[in-house]
Amino acid sequence: MTEVAKVKNIKLPNDQDISGRTFGEEELNAVKEVLETGTLITTKGKYGKMLEESFAEKMGVKYAFACNSGSAAVHVAIAAINPNPGDEIITTSITDMGALTPIIYQGAIPVFADVCPKTLNVTAETIEAAMSEKTKAIIVTHLFGNPCQMKEIMELADSKGIPVIEDTAQSFLATVDGEKVGTIGAIGAFSFQQGKQMTTGEGGIVVTNDDDLARRLYLCINKAWGYGDENPDHYFIALNYRMTELQAAVSYEQLKKLDASVEQRQKMAKLLDEKIADIEGIESYKPADNATMTYWKFCLRVDDSVIKDGSVGLAGALRTYDVFSAPRYVQKPAFRCQVFREQNTFGDSHFPFNLARPEAVDYSEEKFPGTFKGLHDVLVMPINEKYTEEHIEFVANSIREAVNDTKIENAEAGNKDCVVCGGNKCYEV
Repeated sequence: MTEVAKVKNIKLPNDQDISGRTFGEEELNAVKEVLETGTLITTKGKYGKMLEESFAEKMGVKYAFACNSGSAAVHVAIAAINPNPGDEIITTSITDMGALTPIIYQGAIPVFADVCPKTLNVTAETIEAAMSEKTKAIIVTHLFGNPCQMKEIMELADSKGIPVIEDTAQSFLATVDGEKVGTIGAIGAFSFQQGKQMTTGEGGIVVTNDDDLARRLYLCINKAWGYGDENPDHYFIALNYRMTELQAAVSYEQLKKLDASVEQRQKMAKLLDEKIADIEGIESYKPADNATMTYWKFCLRVDDSVIKDGSVGLAGALRTYDVFSAPRYVQKPAFRCQVFREQNTFGDSHFPFNLARPEAVDYSEEKFPGTFKGLHDVLVMPINEKYTEEHIEFVANSIREAVNDTKIENAEAGNKDCVVCGGNKCYEV
């Protein structure tokens, strides 16, 4: 076993407080300006409109509409598609509940697609396997800032006439085939939650190039009230998902820093990749050759034939160095959560699951080999725009020591073939 000099623990920047965030005088002055005007509602203030215009320009789209959370962004995107009760929306088995409950609230059935275990992203193949004649829309989630392979997904969706919603909560400015994720499908949904590449604590924004969808998105954020219409009314059922001017002021200033924040995350991730590339038993997530990754988190695949107790064991060893990581990312696939297991929705109606095909709510483990393999292997590590080369050196040395501490003697690396396609067909590595 290689002897490694013990490293001295240092405190890493944390995106849950100021040490890992880029807040400064700009945000303070913007918030102060809003408070001094006394106008905190975006329908009458200036910052909401400025944010939407600037974000649309940054993304290269016609329309952007701010809302009060990433979950709201996903909800209004689904509402804009306007599914009928019992329609099916394909989504990923590995995502936050805030991206799933909006499907149920719109009366649609979430149908889970398996993922590639090397990325935890859905693929055209896994989406196609989940399709039926009731499929109304597809939601693709670009997990950890790593884009899905959108060319193949869009070809499949377009051939069926099915709109694609991109959940881009973790993937600001990531690209695939030269296009920014969030701008490729019919609608892109972004989150400004605390740990994202830009933040206002909570908040979100939706983007589109489609005129009709833009109208629906705007109305879905504003209680379906037709502001500015000749004879405005509440045209359909919709909630108040507006962002406040205080949120918009922070978001507007954060947007100005987004390029630099993403660039620093990418630079530090590349450096960490290089420093740990020779360590047996771990492999970092990397984007495909046609994509760029913007690193909401830095992820490792951990081989439990080399490292005792796999990702869980390595996470425990890293805590010795005050490097806190999350084995498995989420402890179980979304469909194993109680809301899906017991169909706990509206009273005791089980709606909309009472309208579902049996196949749509079949969560048998054998249908999701990539999901279970991917969650078993993944270790999610922190990274943010305040990381420096010193922090990366410390993290790399901590990983090296932790691997040495947990490595199984005389171990041989296990089979690296993808359990979904049997090789590297679904994702080139």
